[in-house]
Amino acid sequence: MDQPITNSPTAAMDEAQSLVLALPKGRILKELGPLLARTGIVPAEDFHAESSRRLRFETNHPGLDVIRVRSFDVATFVAFGAAQIGICGADVLMEFDYPEIYAPLDLGIGRCRVSVAEPATGAGQDDMARHSRVAVATKYPNIARRHFAAKGIQAEVVHLNGAMELAPSLGLSRLIVDLVQTGSTLKANGLVETDVIANVTSRLIVNRTALKTRPEVIAGWLARFRTALAATGTETAA
Repeated sequence: MDQPITNSPTAAMDEAQSLVLALPKGRILKELGPLLARTGIVPAEDFHAESSRRLRFETNHPGLDVIRVRSFDVATFVAFGAAQIGICGADVLMEFDYPEIYAPLDLGIGRCRVSVAEPATGAGQDDMARHSRVAVATKYPNIARRHFAAKGIQAEVVHLNGAMELAPSLGLSRLIVDLVQTGSTLKANGLVETDVIANVTSRLIVNRTALKTRPEVIAGWLARFRTALAATGTETAA
């Protein structure tokens, strides 16, 4: 009996050559919904289902699959070529600074900032320029070190993946560097924002090698995203 065509070498080759778009889980994914719709990308029905354990999903385009990963991992998947295009925050690009990534489009969503914060009591009463080092709790060790080094201060980084706001009150660090959107979490934990390192939006990113080896197909998707952004007047120079 003939094998089903889905098991043929040609079908396997087509699957391997599918373009992969890496998307971040969480808040940004919800904001991305309308943009993906305007771009004409419709993932499988269970893509938005919290109960789904799948991480890779087909779309209405036979040559495009989407994967759903942690926001911090999007850049890594694209940099190493596991995904050819992706969407992630500028904070992730700043932290990892992968030379393999090209970020041609600012999508104008996921607006927030990477900031320094400290306990509200006593904030601003001490001149940081007098210190040669400071303990900083953060999930952005590279951003933190670069920021304080530019001020002539050595950042002794306490690397945390969450709950940074607890660190100063529990004596783990003096300052934190974290992503801030409204500042309500800082306020609830007795902290105040004292320095904005960078404003952040989400970017469309591309693997540079894939851009060279598959220029037409990737250029086609870039054009779709540009058109979708232009329709809403949100396109910004990346």
